[in-house]
Amino acid sequence: MTETTEPYVTEQNIGSRAAKWLERVDPYNCHVMELKPGDSALLVIDMQNFFLDPASPSFTCGGTAILPAVKRLVAAFRRASRPVIFTRHVHHPSNLDSGIMQWWWEGMCLEGSPESEIHPELAPLPNEKVVLKHRYSAFYNTDLETVLRCLKVEDLVITGVMTNMCCESTARDAYFRDYRVFFPADANGSINEDMHLASLINLAFGFAYVTSSGSIVSRIAPDASHGKS
Repeated sequence: MTETTEPYVTEQNIGSRAAKWLERVDPYNCHVMELKPGDSALLVIDMQNFFLDPASPSFTCGGTAILPAVKRLVAAFRRASRPVIFTRHVHHPSNLDSGIMQWWWEGMCLEGSPESEIHPELAPLPNEKVVLKHRYSAFYNTDLETVLRCLKVEDLVITGVMTNMCCESTARDAYFRDYRVFFPADANGSINEDMHLASLINLAFGFAYVTSSGSIVSRIAPDASHGKS
């Protein structure tokens, strides 16, 4: 699943790369929305060691590049006392829930393993929801929709890995459920630029407002933005 070429984006160049992605997406990004802070929640998709450890066979280079932006978003939502919800993609050690996933992918992220844990820099707080999922979409056979409904969330900011897999699948399912989806280009990551950009264009055209983490932070917690984009 991983590639051996140089990473398409790094922590150092993600700002300039994201600006170019937003330029490419702009013709399709017609449904401009302004985040409603009091009705919003942040969803952090699969930012687990399984995907963020360079030694992992499932390492996602875009995941490490977006880590600072995701951290800023988490801090801003916490500062604004708005929900931060995490997902972990896991499978039973006996592969009872793997199904086609076991055939499709070589490695499984197993429940209870160190690899399945969320990156320590993003450790959920005791009062924050962690959704365990077994398929790409965070809505599929989970209680995410129930939680969002009980929290009266209308605007959903989606971040994490991979842009073109779990993040895009979740964004599409959120749109089907009438959530207004905000998708920061610099806070979602994949394994190469083609996949990442294709998802941004698809989502902007039909499912989400593609924006930047800085724009989200400036809305949810203006005094915490520090000019980041």
